[in-house]
Amino acid sequence: MKRSITLSLFAATLVATTASAGDSLAEAIQNGKVKGNVKYYYINTHKEKAGDVSSTAFANSIGGQLSYTTGAWNSLTGTVTFMTTQPFALPDNVDTSIIGRDNAIMAGAAAGDPIGQDGFSVLGEAYLSYSRDNFSFWGGRKVIKTPLINAKEVRMLPSAVKGAHASLKLDNGFKVGIAYLDAFKQRTSSEFVNIVKHALGADTKAITGSESGVVVPVCVSWKGGKHAVRVVDYYAPDFINSIYADWNYRHKQSDELAYAFGLQAIVQDSVGNADDNLAQAGSVTGGKAIKSRAVAAKLNVKYSGSSFTAAYSNVFSDDASHDSLVLPWDGTPLYTNMITANNLFLSNYGKGLGADTAYIGGTSGVKIAYGQDFGRFGYKGFGLTLSSAWFDNDKFDKTQNDLNAVISYKKDAFSIALKGIWVRNGASAAADGTVSQLPILHQYRVIANYKF
Repeated sequence: MKRSITLSLFAATLVATTASAGDSLAEAIQNGKVKGNVKYYYINTHKEKAGDVSSTAFANSIGGQLSYTTGAWNSLTGTVTFMTTQPFALPDNVDTSIIGRDNAIMAGAAAGDPIGQDGFSVLGEAYLSYSRDNFSFWGGRKVIKTPLINAKEVRMLPSAVKGAHASLKLDNGFKVGIAYLDAFKQRTSSEFVNIVKHALGADTKAITGSESGVVVPVCVSWKGGKHAVRVVDYYAPDFINSIYADWNYRHKQSDELAYAFGLQAIVQDSVGNADDNLAQAGSVTGGKAIKSRAVAAKLNVKYSGSSFTAAYSNVFSDDASHDSLVLPWDGTPLYTNMITANNLFLSNYGKGLGADTAYIGGTSGVKIAYGQDFGRFGYKGFGLTLSSAWFDNDKFDKTQNDLNAVISYKKDAFSIALKGIWVRNGASAAADGTVSQLPILHQYRVIANYKF
């Protein structure tokens, strides 16, 4: 029934646009546009655990995306995007986070298993779009960017969803939108999996009472002058309801000086069967229903090619509930995100009730960052970003500290970035709230990208 509703909406849009189409379809196809990118990615991860146990893993991969979008045919366009990641020169110990890590997890294997070392290709996008006046619609497979369901484009390939979305611009800067999403493809996977099944894995039926589910996001936003407000309600029946809200203020004082301030809040609660089943003794969360609350704030100041950022976040503690944020679809919304402290692997298959660092219940985070564009010094295209964050929680033995450094260069369609990441006492929490910390993690990345 749910699938038929989505298809009916899609068919209605198609019929409405094909009337009097004539021979314009061939013309639309001939006027299509091709775009894409070729990306090289190198990653090296060194970990030191308790007891002087250490490991180093790295990987090389080349790949990218090739996308074709037709010309408009009565306001209707079609897009397909081919995605691929192909590793080479792999060592004995492979970091699969730029190859097929989630493919290995889905097969019940370890993240570094040979399954995850295999390159793959996938039709990552295949959707139709319709836009006329203030109304827009898309249906099919698509890469999207929202606070809690995101593409995570900084990795080798983006994540994608399957479903449909419609939005309408109203008067006075308001916009409303609604989506129906039933599948998710993680960035290191070649498979679209039911979106709730992807989050909960083998525990899906025990938690929700079904082997599948959907997510229905509803968004209301407003932009006026220097202000922007957004509220998104992600409703997954018999699993979770997540409300995200933010407010942003931007002001340009002069050509040299500008600043921005932002606030955000997240409220999550288990609903229906999940609320009852998670509260039962022996559940994967230790008998605790989901009740997560978080707030964050940030200030950014730009002056003459320099950028300064300060951010604070707090996920409230509730010992009677599963109080960590639940982010299984590559959402990394908090302003205190770092390159590694960002719930990176909680979007792997079946890992949705775990949490990392800033997202663990009871964690407060502080982040400071400095960015510099060297163009004003005669080095056009060169940039530097330095950032550091501290995450503290009564459950942590030691405060986590992250230090990130990024040197970048961009000229026309080509860009390259060198990234260094140093983490002390990296914290993560299992579904039942058990917290563990990794004493040392060092990571180095080289990312070269050419867009066409």
